[in-house]
Amino acid sequence: MDLQLKNKTAFISGSTAGIGFAIAENLLKEGANVIINGRSNESVDAAMKELRDLNPQGSVLGFAADFSNAGDVIKLIAELPHIDILVNNAGIFEPKAFTEISDEDWFRFFEVNVMSGIRLSRYFFSKMLDKNWGRIIFISSESAVFIPEEMIHYGMTKTAQLAVSRGLAELCKGTNVTVNSILPGPTKSKGVGAFIEDLAKSGNLTTADVETDFFRNMRPTSLIQRFLDVKEIANAVAYYCSPLSSGTNGASIRVDGGLIRSIL
Repeated sequence: MDLQLKNKTAFISGSTAGIGFAIAENLLKEGANVIINGRSNESVDAAMKELRDLNPQGSVLGFAADFSNAGDVIKLIAELPHIDILVNNAGIFEPKAFTEISDEDWFRFFEVNVMSGIRLSRYFFSKMLDKNWGRIIFISSESAVFIPEEMIHYGMTKTAQLAVSRGLAELCKGTNVTVNSILPGPTKSKGVGAFIEDLAKSGNLTTADVETDFFRNMRPTSLIQRFLDVKEIANAVAYYCSPLSSGTNGASIRVDGGLIRSIL
């Protein structure tokens, strides 16, 4: 299927690894001009090289910016060209008991997970409206609905993303700009993979044992009973970035393996 993304320019925050990298790779394959982002020049350069090796004919640029630093974001925005597609993917997570989450942790998570997307969207949204075409995607999480007791601060930020996304969509009435959220389920990204390996080593278990236990005890409502692959998330994102998705706006789209049990 041709997603009609040729000559569209896409920026994906937090895209040197994991879901963000997989999204960048998919959009590049579809002919989009892709701009990636990571926290360091080294990570950006390595990811650009990998993407160019995978797609020698593709157009790839990269910029380093730490989304916990508002000044970095301002500098990044000043360097970016016009963006047709904005994928707000940058985010952090960490399991932590509620009573141990400090004020600083709450603000740090909000700064990176929520304000990153707000700052980028605030700049590009009106430009998309002026051009009467654009796509903004927030990479939220099933944790926005199914708040994880082991990281409530993370869940809070993911719920906030849904509110921002829906609010922006309300401002798109009668235009060809859409704003949607994607809700991935537990996904074996680089960070999650390392976390699983650490748990396996500490418990003298295999990673398969850890995965089975995780879905049996912590995410029992999952219908697929496994971690999603980053490419499964990226496949959905590519469609909602495309002109073919013009009938979907203001939606929270689940790619959660059936974990959320409600039908609405």
